[in-house]
Amino acid sequence: MPKLPVVSSKQIIRILQQKGFQNAPKRGKGSHLAFVKKDADRTRLVIVPDRKEIPKGDACNIGTGWPDQR
Repeated sequence: MPKLPVVSSKQIIRILQQKGFQNAPKRGKGSHLAFVKKDADRTRLVIVPDRKEIPKGDACNIGTGWPDQR
């Protein structure tokens, strides 16, 4: 299994925005940013810590559950 790359919050935010997520400024608290995507049948909320380097486990959890990731 390949090693996971070190990613920053800026990289994750760019990917989320490419997938159609929008910033939800009232949802994020402190050093965390919130992004929301409304589909026809559900609303998805993703919380991203605002850091230079995101821990690898957190980066994996952010992408869990996306239909194209199965």
